[in-house]
Amino acid sequence: MTGHSPLVSAIVPNYNYAASLELCLRALQEQTYRPIELIVVDDGSTDDSVEVARRLGVRVVRTERNMGVAGARNLGVAHATGEILVFVDSDVAAYPDSVEVAVRMLDGDPGLGAVCSIHDPEPLIRDSLVEEYRALQYYYWTVSSEGPISFLFPALVAMPRRVYDEIGPFNTELRETEEVDYGHRLTQRYEMVLTTAVRSRHDHDDKLFMLLRKLYRRGRARVPLYAQRRRFARGFETGSRAGGSLAALAALAAVPVAVLLGPAGAALPALALAVSLLADLGMYRFVLRRRGPSFLLYFGAVHFLVNVTIAAGVAAGVVRWLCSARFRRLYDTDLLVRPAAAGEAAT
Repeated sequence: MTGHSPLVSAIVPNYNYAASLELCLRALQEQTYRPIELIVVDDGSTDDSVEVARRLGVRVVRTERNMGVAGARNLGVAHATGEILVFVDSDVAAYPDSVEVAVRMLDGDPGLGAVCSIHDPEPLIRDSLVEEYRALQYYYWTVSSEGPISFLFPALVAMPRRVYDEIGPFNTELRETEEVDYGHRLTQRYEMVLTTAVRSRHDHDDKLFMLLRKLYRRGRARVPLYAQRRRFARGFETGSRAGGSLAALAALAAVPVAVLLGPAGAALPALALAVSLLADLGMYRFVLRRRGPSFLLYFGAVHFLVNVTIAAGVAAGVVRWLCSARFRRLYDTDLLVRPAAAGEAAT
């Protein structure tokens, strides 16, 4: 460390996550690093989230209306006084040394703009097999991307306040992909890393429809940025994984052809499915070692649906990009909305 321990502002955006919020806040209160100020930004919750936070003695800032996570983070920063900002989603519980490790990494490298956590392969709260799938899939995709990355993993991320002030606020126009946009802007000037040294557990989506809807929207919303950059993000979303998603969609689309052509046509969806499986072969081996063949069959079926959904979202995004000038400008910086005190209610 340098001569003093900088104040950390831990900002927790929350919307109806009372079930996991207590676990999140207790984990932050038990951090080995000091000093920390803890701020919950409640984004119009209708459950007892505010009561949970206040029972634990945590400061709460409330929005007048639901702003989305980007606006909630920006509002939290407006109330923060720390030299280091740590954003923690309300469905994430950090390991006790997570803040300490992240601050040490930032302190040791002035060119490092953000340090992002990798979630454990076990979910924070075990609710369903879908959540078991998501925890394993997300863990493998992130841990295999450990190191320099080009879009933000904001569920648990630390950054110097000076970096946030320089890069600007999260884009409140983006309800699904504000992290992709922010990482793109940040990495024009700084390095950003994803690391297992900063660990956490995440309460992933536990219902298949919710997960697929989220992935569809994210796939669609990424298109304008990728069209602008003309390349994939560094880490996580690789060309191989994109190919696997497209191959899964092709396998599904080829089924009617196979029916028309009979046995000879069956080779088309089979080949496309094989390409999709090969794209993530390492992940399937990982799941097999960890959970055995029975769960692997379930995992593979869900991942096929996930791949089809991602590819369908991207396809929809391409169509929208061709038809909508506003959609093509979704990531333009002049659409940014600066945080304003008008967006809050009493603290």
